Amino acid sequence: MNPEAARCLLCKKPFCSLKGCPVQTPVPQAMALYREGRLEEAGELLFDNNPLSAITSRVCDWKQFCLGHCVLNAKQQPVRWYEIEQEISAAYLMGKPSLKAAGTRLSGKKAAIVGAGPAGLAAAISLHAQGAAVCIYDKQPRMGGVLRYGIPSFRLDRCYIDALEEIILSAGIDFKGGTAIGKELSIKQLSESYDIVFLAAGAEKPATLRIPGEEAAIQALPFLENPGSFDIGRKVIVIGGGNVAMDACRTAARLGADTWVYYRKTFENMPANPLEVEEAKADGVQFAVFQAPVELREGGVVFCDTENVVPEDGGRVVTRILEGTEHFVPCDSLITAISEKPDFSLLEGLPVKMNDSRWPEVGEDGRLCTNVWTAGDFLLGPRSVVEAVASARKATDSIIGNV
Repeated sequence: MNPEAARCLLCKKPFCSLKGCPVQTPVPQAMALYREGRLEEAGELLFDNNPLSAITSRVCDWKQFCLGHCVLNAKQQPVRWYEIEQEISAAYLMGKPSLKAAGTRLSGKKAAIVGAGPAGLAAAISLHAQGAAVCIYDKQPRMGGVLRYGIPSFRLDRCYIDALEEIILSAGIDFKGGTAIGKELSIKQLSESYDIVFLAAGAEKPATLRIPGEEAAIQALPFLENPGSFDIGRKVIVIGGGNVAMDACRTAARLGADTWVYYRKTFENMPANPLEVEEAKADGVQFAVFQAPVELREGGVVFCDTENVVPEDGGRVVTRILEGTEHFVPCDSLITAISEKPDFSLLEGLPVKMNDSRWPEVGEDGRLCTNVWTAGDFLLGPRSVVEAVASARKATDSIIGNV
């Protein structure tokens, strides 16, 4: 037994769960079962709450979520619950449990899930549990989305995704891999053929640097999907400060490249999980902050120094380029990982309005229009895996209550 279990106070109002976890993992209940050696029951409890528990517990930003909200933070080290969740959930998932029925609210209904990433898989399991005939569509040949084709295997062993895929297929949920929605089949067509359409496509449309020569850069997501297919050379520069940038730089470093991350702000402004930044440093990745690329040339990149400026009205900090600070940095490859957004062209033909930020107007329950719901990156933008699962749960609760 992990000695951390004995340190848990089994709080009646567990902040780690109620405030710290997007899916409100039942930590005290699972911990109590674990202490008693009832691992199967603990695993079932966690899986029923979050079927991706074995995965989220490995890729979560624990400091932001459960670890950061443990009451023991006030006087001592917080309980490392995630270690115990990893142990319990992995054992349960690898036992290949059968999906359980939870009701019949959706019996006779057909549901199409677009996207086999975290939100899509969570939604498929929830709708299947209520009796819906579920079919998952994805452009990739296997389930997993970012879990299989984005997050590097040194962070997330593919055995967990494989096991979840096997469980889903064994339950009779249909999977149409290699189907590019928007090209071969539209969301509008699906909405006419299915009672429920759940749009859970990932954020895969990269933002651009808008600098000369950018067309020669490597996009982070295709690189992470198949790193070995790229000849990145001996020195690599990664542009960005998010989790995708950390995955890209660590992957490049593990391929043997002298790898640098250049970021236009400072470490405190990086959206990446701080643990990922530290692990990148441990992998030998070096960082240069307050640096903005202005041109990609043969053999390297031209950067300018930047600075953060606080407006007089106390508004949002603005980062500006300092004139006259241009300098050339040699490299063999430039990998861009500055931001991604969903492909909103998928909504073509649907009665969906776009807001001033050019994102679709979505109801609080994730509903886009009459029988189309959304969750995950398509609703939130690029966020954590557990937040995608939480948004899927909210949307499927709406579906179950309204269809």
